This record gives sequence, structure tokens and C-alpha cells, in this order.
Amino acid sequence: MASIKDVARQAGVAISTVSKVLNGYEGVSESTKDKVNAAIEALNYTPNAVAAALSSKQFGRVALLLKLEETVGCVDEINLQYLSGAIHRAKELKLDVVTLFFSMVADMGLDELTSYLKAQSVEGIIAYGMNEEDEFLRELIASGAFKIVLVDAPYHDRNTSSVWIDQKNAQYEIAKKTILGNESCSKVLYIAGDKKSFVTGERIAGMKKLAEELALELTIEYGDFSEKKARELTFSYADRMDVFVCASDLMAIGAMRALMELDVFHPVCGFDGIPLMSYAGKQMNTVRQDFYGVSAAAVEEVDRLLHLEEGRNVVLGYELVRMRYQDIVE
Repeated sequence: MASIKDVARQAGVAISTVSKVLNGYEGVSESTKDKVNAAIEALNYTPNAVAAALSSKQFGRVALLLKLEETVGCVDEINLQYLSGAIHRAKELKLDVVTLFFSMVADMGLDELTSYLKAQSVEGIIAYGMNEEDEFLRELIASGAFKIVLVDAPYHDRNTSSVWIDQKNAQYEIAKKTILGNESCSKVLYIAGDKKSFVTGERIAGMKKLAEELALELTIEYGDFSEKKARELTFSYADRMDVFVCASDLMAIGAMRALMELDVFHPVCGFDGIPLMSYAGKQMNTVRQDFYGVSAAAVEEVDRLLHLEEGRNVVLGYELVRMRYQDIVE
């Protein structure tokens, strides 16, 4: 199969000139166009569709770098919303996107990873859920080889932006609403997420602020964003706590189902606002994040960076809601 290099050699022109003819750029003489087109016909050359599509865009690809949570026992609804928001906004901005997963690249060295991404024409990266142990991503940021947007990680520099909500305040507000909305809630079990996650540290800070303000007896356990672990913790603490504050809706579902099995009532609240929470059997307070909107904003931010704007910290809004089954089916 002939390559663009073969066409350039046959026509006696540079590879860049062949590319200009293929993409209809101005500034190429008619005689040169004739020579290139004759070489294309003689060699039966077919341009690579992906390369042609990319060359028609202003920038190369943006990689959506996602984590698949092994502890999540149901459909990963949040990642689906992230993908939907990113793909829709990228199409509007005429950016080409490719989806990658942390597990595919985490073991690569910096040079290998850079070559791997460059080979796919990647110029920008949106990384979802970076944690403190993702050393490969830290090295990639430090290299400055790509424009990077971090979703739910608090770092920005010239080539890097962060996009997230005010995690500390959101956790503080939803816990306060739940505790003050129920009587005799002085003993609080906070089921935190993953110890390595940046959002976990922020949310724990929000809980500690509230505990000091309301003189609460606060116990913190890590549920790793797992419904199963939250369920087990709730069984262990059910007779010692007044309220269960969970750092995700999945963990809140696990906690609520455990309490229902024990036939006892304690207030439970979550964090995320996923529709699945409405099927838990009881109404619960939660923080609703617009994951679709967050991801769309991340695409807008990587577009800014590709236009050589400087990185920044983007803080988006959230809602405090009470999830009801009726809200989903009506």
C-alpha cells in the first residue's frame, strides 16, 4: 500500500505539499496540484481517514483519561456522564477525542507514555479522578508536553487547569442540613472515600469543621466508595451512632439498606446526586454534582489551554437535594 511519502517522491515534491493538496489548502500552484494528483492516481494512494480528519482540525486529539472503579458493583454512572458531557462539548468545539483508562498507561515510564500519546496525535489530556499515588500523571504534568485538565484534583500551572466543585463546603453543607434536620444527632459516623483521593481530604476537612462548630462526636472510617464496605461499617456502628454521613451515594445506599435490614432508623446522607440513589427505599439528602457539565467545562478548559491560555482553578456549582423515587419516574 502506497504511503504519502511515496506520493511525494513520485511527484517530486515535499510531503507537506502533498498534505496541502489533499486538504485543499491555498498557495499551491495548479501545476504542482496536477503532479500530486497524477501521483496519487498512479499509486492508487488512499489517505488515512483518521489522519485526514485530524489534519482538518486546528488541534490534535484530546485524551479522556478515566478510572474504572473496581469497588463499584453496578454500572459506573458517573463515568458515563463524564464521557457524554465531554464528547458532546468536544464535537461542538471541533475537538477530536479518544478514551483511555488509567490501567492502560499507569505502568509506563514518562518517555514511553509521551511517545504512546504523541503517536495517537494527542495534544491535550483530561484526567478524571487523579489521586496522590498517580506518579505517572505527576511526571506528565511536570514535563509540560501536553495541555492537561484535572477533574477533582487541586493543581494548576501554566499548562494545567483543575475543574471541580468546592468539595469541603459541599460536604459541610449537606452534613449540616441532615444533622440539624433530625433530633439528637450528636454521634456521627462519617464514611469517607478513598484515602488517596484528593476529594476525600477536602471532604474530611468539611466534616471536621462541622464537628467543631456543632460539638459533634465524629468518627471517621474509610469506605473506599464501596457500597459493600459502607454496608459492613453500618452494621458495625448501627447501635453506637445517631447519623451516617457518606462520601458517595453508593455508600449511602449501602448504609441505608443495612439499617433497613436491622429495622432501625438513623438519618443517612450521600454525595453525588446519582439517580440510582432514588431506588434505595428511603429518601436521603445528597450533594448533586453535574458530572455532564463538569466534563463539558473540562473540555472547554483544555480548549483554552490549546489556544495558549494559562491554566487556572475552575470551581463549579452544586445543589443540595433530597432524592426521591418520584423525581426519577415522573
